[in-house]
Amino acid sequence: MSSSSSLRSVVVSALILAVHGFYTASDDVVELNPSNFNKQVLQSDGLWLIEFYAPWCGHCQRLTPDWKKAATALKGIVKLGAVDADQHKSLASQYSIRGFPTIKIFGANKNNPEEYQGGRTSQAIVEGAMTALRSLVKDRLSGRAGGSGQSKQSGGGSGAGNKNDVVELTDDNFDRLVLNGDEVWMVEFFAPWCGHCQRLEPEWTAAATEVKEQTKGKVKLGAVDATVHQGLASRYGIRGFPTIKVFNKGENPEDYEGGRTRSDIVAHVMELFSANAPPPEVTEVLNQDVFKKTCDDHQLCIVAVLPHILDTGASGRNSYLDVMRMMAEKYKKKMWGWLWTEAGAQMELESSLGIGGFGYPAMAAINARKMKFSLLKGSFSETGIHEFLRDLSVGRGSTSPVGGGALPKIHTVEAWDGKDGQLPEEEDIDLSDVDLDDLEKDEL
Repeated sequence: MSSSSSLRSVVVSALILAVHGFYTASDDVVELNPSNFNKQVLQSDGLWLIEFYAPWCGHCQRLTPDWKKAATALKGIVKLGAVDADQHKSLASQYSIRGFPTIKIFGANKNNPEEYQGGRTSQAIVEGAMTALRSLVKDRLSGRAGGSGQSKQSGGGSGAGNKNDVVELTDDNFDRLVLNGDEVWMVEFFAPWCGHCQRLEPEWTAAATEVKEQTKGKVKLGAVDATVHQGLASRYGIRGFPTIKVFNKGENPEDYEGGRTRSDIVAHVMELFSANAPPPEVTEVLNQDVFKKTCDDHQLCIVAVLPHILDTGASGRNSYLDVMRMMAEKYKKKMWGWLWTEAGAQMELESSLGIGGFGYPAMAAINARKMKFSLLKGSFSETGIHEFLRDLSVGRGSTSPVGGGALPKIHTVEAWDGKDGQLPEEEDIDLSDVDLDDLEKDEL
C-alpha cells in the first residue's frame, strides 16, 4: 500500500471514529448522551462507571478494548457507559471534564460522582468497580445515604511529600539525568492547565518522597512541562496529559498505565526496583551495628539461628545458608533483611525470640518498628520457610512481642571462616609428680 493510501486510510478511520464514536449497539458499553443520561444514569439505583472521551485522544483509543472487555465481564452487575465529550460538550461541562479519558463513578449520590483513579486495564477496571460496589452495599446496610461507591478507591490517600523530590526535567538536563544516568526514572509529562495533572500533582509528590526513601535514590520521579519543553514532548509522542513514561537504562521507554494514587505509583516503582535488584545478602550477626541497622532499615528482618559448627560441619551449615539465599531471592521484592547467627553465640537474642524450645536450626521474623516477631514452627526447608513467609506477607502469621520490649544486646563475635569446626585441644596432664600409693591410701 502506498504512503498516500495509508494516510487516506488513517484519515477515514479517524473520521469514522469522530462520527460514530468508539462503541456500537453490539457492545456492552452503553453510549450516553444528553437525551438518555438522566433516565439511564441519574434515575437508576445501580452503580455506573462512565468514561468521558474524545475520538482524537490516543489514551482513549487505547482504553477502548479494555473498557469493552470490562463491560462484558460486569454485565448485569455494574454498568459501564461512555460519553463522547467532543460531541456532547454540555455533559462534559456539567461534570467538569478537562482531560481525556476521564472516568467517573456514579454511586449512591448520583449528583456527586467521584473520579476513578485506578488502572486502565480491564482487570483493574473490574476490580475498581467491585470495590466501589462493595462500598455502596456497605453504605446501604449501615443506613448511610448519599455516600459514593468510591470512598475507598484512592488506596489510602496521598500523605505528605516534598516537592523537591520531584526532579524538574527540561530540554537541557533530560538526556544527562534520565538517559545517561544509572537510575530508573518515572517521568510525568504534564500541562499546567490540565485538570488531571493538577489532581495528580500531590500524589506524584508524595510518591516521589516515598520512592526516594525506599529505593535510596535508585529510582527517581521527574516531571516535564510539555507546554514549555515541546521538543521533549514531541520526541516521545506525547498527545495527552498527563502521560507517564518509565525509563530504564538501555531500554526503550514504556507507558505507565497503572493507577494514579501514591500507593499505585509506589507499588509499581517497587516492582521495577525489585525486579532489577540483586537478592539481599544473608549476613552473619557479628555485632550490634550489623543487627540494628539490618532490622531498623527493613520492614522485617529474617533471623536464623543455625546449629553449632561442630554439629553440622561446613557442608551442613552451607546447606542451611543456601536455603536462606534461595528464600531471599524468592522474596527479594519484599525488601526484607536477612541475618544468621550460630546457636549459643547470641543467647539474649535467642531468649528474646523464644528460640530454644524447638531446637536448631530456628528462624524468626522481626518487625523492629512494632517490636514484634513471629517464629518458624515448620521445617527449616525451602517449603517450610516459604509457607512461613507467605503467611506473614498476607497477614496470616501469629506474632508475639519481643522479649523485654526492645532489641536485645548483641555480642561482638568472630566471623565464621567457612571451615569445619575444631574441638578445643585438651591439655596433657603430667602425673610424674603424683604418688599413686598416697592417693590409694587417701581413698581408703
